Amino acid sequence: MDHPLPGTANRRSFLTLVGLGAVAAASGGALAGCTEKAADTGTAAEVDKLTAVLPKFKPLDLVQPDIKGISPVANGFTKYPANLVDAITDKPGRGSTITTMTPYWGTVPAGPGQNAYVDAINAELGAVVTPGIQDGNTYADKLNTIMGARDIPDVLCIPSWEIPKIPNFSEAAKALFEDLTDHLSGDKALPYAMLANLPTVAWSNAVWNQRLMGVPWPTDGPYPWALFYRKDLTDAIGASVPKTADELYAFGKAVTNADKGVWAFNDIQAMVEMIFRVPGAKEGWRSKDGKVTFKLETEEFKAALEFLVKVFKDGLVHPEIIATKGADAKLLFNGGKIVMVQDGVGAWLGVQAEQQKVTPGFNMQPVPFFAADGGKPLVHGSGDPIFYTFIKKGLGKDKTEEILRVLNFLAAPLGTKEFELIEYGVEGKHFAKGADGWPAGNDLLGKEKADQFRFLAGTAPTIKFDARVPTYVNDLINWENASVQHIEVDPWRGIKLEMPASYVKVKQPTEDKIKDIIRGRRPLSDLDVVLKEWRDGGGEDGRAFMAKALSDAGR
Repeated sequence: MDHPLPGTANRRSFLTLVGLGAVAAASGGALAGCTEKAADTGTAAEVDKLTAVLPKFKPLDLVQPDIKGISPVANGFTKYPANLVDAITDKPGRGSTITTMTPYWGTVPAGPGQNAYVDAINAELGAVVTPGIQDGNTYADKLNTIMGARDIPDVLCIPSWEIPKIPNFSEAAKALFEDLTDHLSGDKALPYAMLANLPTVAWSNAVWNQRLMGVPWPTDGPYPWALFYRKDLTDAIGASVPKTADELYAFGKAVTNADKGVWAFNDIQAMVEMIFRVPGAKEGWRSKDGKVTFKLETEEFKAALEFLVKVFKDGLVHPEIIATKGADAKLLFNGGKIVMVQDGVGAWLGVQAEQQKVTPGFNMQPVPFFAADGGKPLVHGSGDPIFYTFIKKGLGKDKTEEILRVLNFLAAPLGTKEFELIEYGVEGKHFAKGADGWPAGNDLLGKEKADQFRFLAGTAPTIKFDARVPTYVNDLINWENASVQHIEVDPWRGIKLEMPASYVKVKQPTEDKIKDIIRGRRPLSDLDVVLKEWRDGGGEDGRAFMAKALSDAGR
């Protein structure tokens, strides 16, 4: 599966991808093309009851945000901190060589001794971190190879969307990774002030086998998807932003002009499901009135499916999207061939910044969340981490603690000298500060930085000013804040699930069959057939598993 990352990425970029808890939950098949594996019967661990193994949260009050996010929305910073804090005065390293493995979606730079960015950070760490950067597109294959051979580096980064594809991950974690509970639980985390600054909800997801097994990389936004529209184009023709399903369809009819090569949409299935209040928790499950149901079984899904069939049938989706799996919706949207696109929230900044240079007046905006009937929307969302970082088992107490000190350094938040070094490199060599005070990276930073340190440890979530789109921070956080109250309640919140193998096996074929119905290759009436095949093929196993997980948790 491809996870394209532009240049130097931040966590917000990953909301254009999949996995990451929230994204997978609302993806409506965003994991298509990837093969998941799971334990035969599945496992469920109620991490909410494991507070004794979690680090004690101690927030750092280093710099005040310019715009406050309503939790779980991140805070925003429009001004660069004038006085940076030297948060870590003692070098965390003891001269060790520390091998790592992280994914990257771009050109792999040189390593220590040939990379000024890496060397500068290693000098501050007092250790030689040797980055092992792997192609993000084939990262799952590499993970399976090294974990199967039990040949892992000292520090291993695993994206959250890859974990469900690793057979019996909880057992693999026990065998391969250091148990961090005795190092970080409770007050033991306080010497690692940057790690103690990470949200508890992120740490709670890093528990396997009732033990703290990894360091989380927190997400900075709860929403996986948005409907973006070309405001510059809709303003020109007087098209209004939709607030109901009927208005969304009318919008599609109004802006589609096949003779001019313009269509309304790409594949908007995930957003349409949300608009029709289809359940999104744990990829589409709901518990209501004591009954556990999957989205395919709900009236809401049937209504969403009928709407999607109509949208495709009436020619409102770009034909390249229908004809191929590889059509570049971003390219079509950027070129004005699609007027409204479903995309990850993280697409907003990068697309706007680049396309405004190509198309004067280019204006990409998100549609406020709405419900099909114009009532209270149901918004899919989650605070699940994006990455997890694991330490190799058996390195010994001294080296394990040295690595934790290194990760603590890398987790330093905005407002610290450490953050500036990790994010931007060395001033005068990798970046210069602009008139607005914010660092601006140069070509050398782009050449030498592949987030080889950033992907090892996340920071307290923040949204940073970007001079290319000066209004972005305010626009994004205000848009996100407006819908926090509508985020779907996940009945399985705080329960870590490894789904039964039979359920995982039936998932992708079912999604493919639904796609066939949406695109008119199968009749709408086939939903009943698809549903029966899903139930018989493993869906009922999934239901029993999900119901038991709730029952065992006393819910």
